[in-house]
Amino acid sequence: MPVRRHRPTALAAAVATATALGATALAALGGATTASAAETPLSGYELTWGIKQSYRTYVGMFGAFTASEGATQAAGNGAFTFTKGTGTYDTATHTVDLAFEGRLVSASAAHGFEITLTDVRFDSAAGEITADVKKVATTDGTATTTEGDDVPLATVDVTRDTTDMATTLTAEAGEYLGNAGYAGAAGDPLTVTRKTQPSTEPSTVPSTGPTTREPTSDPSTGPADPEPTAPQTTPGASPGSPDPGPHPAPTTSTGASPTAARDVAPAKGAIADGTLGWGVKESFRSYVVGPIADGEVTVSGGAVQAAGNGAFTFKDATGTYDTDAGKLTAAFKGAVTFKGHRSGDTYGLDLTLSNLKATLDGGTGTLSADVNSLGEQTKGVVLADLEAGSGGLKADADVITVDGIAATLTGAGAEVFGNYPAGTALDAVDLSVALTDDARLPSSGGSGTGGGAATGGADATGGAGGTGSAVGGTGTTTGGSIGGGSLATTGTSLPGPALGAAAGAAVVVGAGAVYATRRRRTRARSAG
Repeated sequence: MPVRRHRPTALAAAVATATALGATALAALGGATTASAAETPLSGYELTWGIKQSYRTYVGMFGAFTASEGATQAAGNGAFTFTKGTGTYDTATHTVDLAFEGRLVSASAAHGFEITLTDVRFDSAAGEITADVKKVATTDGTATTTEGDDVPLATVDVTRDTTDMATTLTAEAGEYLGNAGYAGAAGDPLTVTRKTQPSTEPSTVPSTGPTTREPTSDPSTGPADPEPTAPQTTPGASPGSPDPGPHPAPTTSTGASPTAARDVAPAKGAIADGTLGWGVKESFRSYVVGPIADGEVTVSGGAVQAAGNGAFTFKDATGTYDTDAGKLTAAFKGAVTFKGHRSGDTYGLDLTLSNLKATLDGGTGTLSADVNSLGEQTKGVVLADLEAGSGGLKADADVITVDGIAATLTGAGAEVFGNYPAGTALDAVDLSVALTDDARLPSSGGSGTGGGAATGGADATGGAGGTGSAVGGTGTTTGGSIGGGSLATTGTSLPGPALGAAAGAAVVVGAGAVYATRRRRTRARSAG
């Protein structure tokens, strides 16, 4: 029977997502009736989504994709693009609902399936991708057809610029694509852009929006995302220039500029929302998922990870700020877990960082987190010293943004990560906090840049009974390259007998390091 969306449930989830994102105002429950009078027609949009790379690989091995009627596929069995998107923009809730043209068929005669997607839609209020789906499965010469209208294929982590948005496949996607394991799995990133500038769109679009915002001569001022820019009246707009998508605010601005109709945030007060982007360390992420640790990196509690084992974004900031004094303290929700060196049901590497907290005072500060290593938790561990490029904190459109903050591993952080010595450069930190409830944050997603390679060596502090050690880094030892650097040496932070049996093989050294650390900590606890 057809699969239908349950709109109230989808909207409830969207409200929760809106709180976590902060970067875009999603629709609230019951707002559709009020907002309907403020809807503006849209046209000329494109949606690009690869569904899931592993699914494309599977179909490509045993069958083929056929894109038609406005849909195309990128070369090399790449992502799919659906065109001629039309729909509406709600100026009251700053959300879009777009439907796209295109027909995509994935089929394999060898495995007896043909799946057709049409009427692909993106609804930023609900935070989802839907499509009409028809699946024909043939078994022993008998064909069975399953059809569904507006089938929810994925939820979307909607961002301001609507590019490279993280997606999560639904149970319905798993059902139609033939793999129940897809339910809850990460899909390919989604991008929605406007490719043409329709001349029929109202020239008054830039003046619509919340009643507390009025247009000014500042090109960065305008309706909240994702309202389209109208070239007829938008200051500084070029009718022939390409449009970046549903969220046309210039990349140099973090949102609508304050105007006379809205009071700016005070010089100090409580933080309303915010995001922190940090990749911990690129070489460590590569080690965890590489062939030695053979592990995984997962996020939870509202945190997200960029595609390709990228950096992490932690959300829902709380704290205080003082722009005159150049001080800021912000705590963020979300957690990241690194697991590797599995043996049965246990892991030699099992490290979770949560409740991250960043402080800045005159351009310097710290980054701390609650650390759970091998089941032992320590709260408020100062992992890194921070140094921003400037000592001041400037609010733009009621948002403070400090990107590229240098992060240096502390002694306490060295005990957590084991084989990175104190002073090692970690990935840079990107920080954005909103000072008012209606301020709009820039797109989420840390850059994960700025992390230099460790120079080798081990944690000289050692110290049994600490927070535990995670193996990784780029210190030298025998063996091949892992994620841009060689496998970390176990060094002096491990007891001599633990190293003796493994000295002949780099693989054994790398795999045994965390086990030796765990045994060391167990002995320390029993001795105490």
